[in-house]
Amino acid sequence: MEYKSNNNVVYSCKYHVVWCPKYRRPVLLKPVDARLKRIIQETAAARRSEVIELEVMPDHVHLLIEVEPQYGIHRMIREIKGISSRVLRREFPSLATRLPTLWTNSYFVSTVGGSPLAIVKQYIENQKRSER
Repeated sequence: MEYKSNNNVVYSCKYHVVWCPKYRRPVLLKPVDARLKRIIQETAAARRSEVIELEVMPDHVHLLIEVEPQYGIHRMIREIKGISSRVLRREFPSLATRLPTLWTNSYFVSTVGGSPLAIVKQYIENQKRSER
């Protein structure tokens, strides 16, 4: 497993995130999808996060991203959705006329990678025993 670090923390925080346009409308078509990918990459890089995998479907976005724990996944997604909504609605006026806002307020997030829960639980349980 590969770890990253900053001045205070060594970490591996990878997340699978999925979110949709308002009303799950299929508006993320060419050339909007390519522009959205660039915006997501730029936003993540500016916040010292790494986009591991990204796919834009017509009615939803799949993102695999590693984020510093001190920054937080909730903050990263809020920034990505906010910046991309402003930029895309400005560059593609049809998005502004078809939808009151580009994104829904909700999203799905799940942690990815690392050891299975049972292994971590066993490791923590065995810490006291290994001290003796």
